[in-house]
Amino acid sequence: MYLRSIASAFPKVSFTQQDALEFFRRLGPDFGLTARSIGLLEKILSADSGIEKRHFALCDPEAAFASNPGTLNAEFEKHAPALSAEALTKALDKAGLKADELDALLICTCTGYLCPGVTSHVAEKLGMRPDTYLQDSVGLGCGAAIPLLRSANGMLAAEPGMKVATICVEICSAAFFSANDPGVLVSLCLFGDGASASIWEATPDNTTGWRAHNFHTLHDPSEREKIRFVNDHGHLRNKLHRSVPELAAEAVADLFEKRTADPDQILAHTGGRDVILALERKLPNRHLTETRHVLANYGNVSSPSVLLALEQRLATCHDDQNLWLTAFGAGFAAHCCEMTRSQPLSR
Repeated sequence: MYLRSIASAFPKVSFTQQDALEFFRRLGPDFGLTARSIGLLEKILSADSGIEKRHFALCDPEAAFASNPGTLNAEFEKHAPALSAEALTKALDKAGLKADELDALLICTCTGYLCPGVTSHVAEKLGMRPDTYLQDSVGLGCGAAIPLLRSANGMLAAEPGMKVATICVEICSAAFFSANDPGVLVSLCLFGDGASASIWEATPDNTTGWRAHNFHTLHDPSEREKIRFVNDHGHLRNKLHRSVPELAAEAVADLFEKRTADPDQILAHTGGRDVILALERKLPNRHLTETRHVLANYGNVSSPSVLLALEQRLATCHDDQNLWLTAFGAGFAAHCCEMTRSQPLSR
C-alpha cells in the first residue's frame, strides 16, 4: 500500500520536565506520595532523560491527579476524538481530499475506552459518509501503529479502490494518577499526548511515492507482566519492568533480520532514553535521530510515536529510498515494516 499523506496533532499545553518536577515537589505529598517516591521523581525528572517537554490535553495537572477514574475517562472521551479529528484534517488537507472521500477509518488507542469507539466520534466530527467502514483497535499498547497499518494493508489488498485513513491517538494524561509504585512514577515522567493520522491507497500517486510492505510481528506472552496496563480500582496502572529496554532491543534485532534491504534510516517507537540506547547498541552504526527528536519534543506518546518519527524523516530527508519502522510494547510484542520509495517526490 502507498502513503498519500501523514500529519500529527498535539494539545496546545506543554510542560517541561522542570515544570513537572516543581509540581511534584509542591503537591506530591497532597496526593499521597511518600518522600521516597518524590525522591525517585526528582531523580528521573532532573536527569538527562532525553525529554525536553511533553504535551498534555489535561492542562490542569492538579485537577487531573485529584480526578477519579470516571472523570479521567470522560476527559479521554473529550480529547481523543478532537485530537484525532485535528490530525486527520491536516492529513486530508495535505492529500487534497475531503473526509467524505474516505472509505475506511481505522483508529488505535490504549489510554481510554469508548463504545462505540473513537472512530464513530471522528466520523461524525468530519462528516464522513454513513457507509465509511469504521474499526477501532484497543489493547495493543505502544506498538499498535504498525499492526494498524497492517490491517489497512490487508483491507487495501482486498479492495484496491479504497482510500483508508489510520489514526493513532493517545491521551496518556487521562491515565495519570498518583501511587507509590515505580511503574506509575516512571510513567508520570515519560508519557505525553498526541495523534498521528495517515492516508493510504493501493496504488501510488505523485504525492509521496512511499510503499509500506514486509510486515512482521513477534509476541512473547511469557513476558507479558513486564510491560502492560493493569486495572487498579478503575485506574490504568502501567507496569514497567527494568528489563524492558533490553527486551525491546532483542526483539527489534530479531525483526531487523527479516528486512529485504538495508534502510537509509530506522524509525522506532521512542520508549525512553534507555530504550533508544539499547536499540542503538543492538543495531550498531544506527543513530535514531528522528526517534530522539520525538522523545525530546513530545516524550513517549505511545502508539503515535513511530509515525511521528516517520513524519519528521519525510519532512527533512528527501533522498531516502528505504526506511525500516519498528514499534513495541504490551504483550510483550514487537512489530516492523519497511517503506520503499517507488518514485521521486513531487516538488
